Amino acid sequence: MPDSMHPGLYALVSIGISLTALAAMLRGKVRLGRGMVISALILAWLLGATPAKLWDSLALEWSAKKSGERTPYLFLSLASLVILVNILGAAMREAGIDRRLAPALEALFRSRRAAISIIPFIMGMLPTPGGIMLSAPMVRSAGDGIGIPRARQAAINYWFRHQLEPAWPLFPAVPLVQAMFSVSPGRLLAWNAALSAAGLLAGIAFLLLPGMPPRRDPAHSGAPGSTRTNLRAVAAALWPIALAASLYIGLHIPPAAGIFLGALLILLIHRIPRSRWLPLARESVEWDFALLIGGALMYKLNLEATGAVPEITDWLRSAGLPPRALLFVLPFIVGFVTGVTMPTVAMTFPLLKAFIGDGDAAALGLEALAFSGVLCGLHLTPVHLCVSLSTAYFEVPLVRILSRLVPPTIALAAAGWLLSLGIF
Repeated sequence: MPDSMHPGLYALVSIGISLTALAAMLRGKVRLGRGMVISALILAWLLGATPAKLWDSLALEWSAKKSGERTPYLFLSLASLVILVNILGAAMREAGIDRRLAPALEALFRSRRAAISIIPFIMGMLPTPGGIMLSAPMVRSAGDGIGIPRARQAAINYWFRHQLEPAWPLFPAVPLVQAMFSVSPGRLLAWNAALSAAGLLAGIAFLLLPGMPPRRDPAHSGAPGSTRTNLRAVAAALWPIALAASLYIGLHIPPAAGIFLGALLILLIHRIPRSRWLPLARESVEWDFALLIGGALMYKLNLEATGAVPEITDWLRSAGLPPRALLFVLPFIVGFVTGVTMPTVAMTFPLLKAFIGDGDAAALGLEALAFSGVLCGLHLTPVHLCVSLSTAYFEVPLVRILSRLVPPTIALAAAGWLLSLGIF
């Protein structure tokens, strides 16, 4: 580190270099998980995070933190979550649940506005990477049938799929934030649910209502079948997800455990042959997702082990940056660069903890502002996997999708600022 440079500024520059390397690797088609690990190793080298320092930091965690807040536990629980979510999705497909869900939703929601948004919203409850493609065919079919332009279809599919991200415990960033700030799941979700509500309202106002065809179309009545049959099809898709969320919120049971139980029950209830269980698991496990979690937590551990967090906080305070601007802009920039929620939270929230606090003293309105920065960066970045998949599937230029996402993203940012002020 140059003698004339403030340690906090040097740490920020080091983070910028590691993020630039990550962006270059992603452009070079390096897989995200591997890129995250390499980027974290670059940061460790720049900050001088030697194996001895990392070990001492882990030992300090063991004595000073609760088990659910320690890095090894977080890695096991979050990596298990992203892997088991994929296994649950595979079990649902094997049981034919996903094939029955779309026709049932089309039959239940006769409103065109509701039908084209409720499908990605429900599919978003199962947050598989690249899972936007679960709802894309249904949205395109419904949108083409009533004359909605493809760019608008893609924007609707993308936006409504991601509105549960700040408040749905199956997204690994949510339990990570809860552990990082030592707050109860219910208290955190109550604040972040306001972001979800604001996002839904913004999507309705800017993507669904303007110029949408009439609300009902007698000729487009959806799939046949009684209301009870259709409700059963929807319930069959939702109960495993609701089970995991309820166990987490009510009993603080890790989401991975609830997802595992849900997948096991689906296999048993639908009498999937046991000879298919192991092949299903093998086909759906993607180890790069585990590397992604590991790389993100390595970033967090590097910052803690080298004392970079207080140094950066001290420099930012000395620079006179308004705290609320910092709380929004830093996650926004990292989210825009990485295009992924979990690493963005792991990289930035430790730096912001000095402003937000923890435990009963945590100012969760400020946490909501920071999370809105994460989401706004993700909504507008061209490197988000869901955006690139949407560009290919809906056959429209990237800029036409992103331009439609700007107004609701601005509204979401405004909601984050209002929450930080205790207004919204």
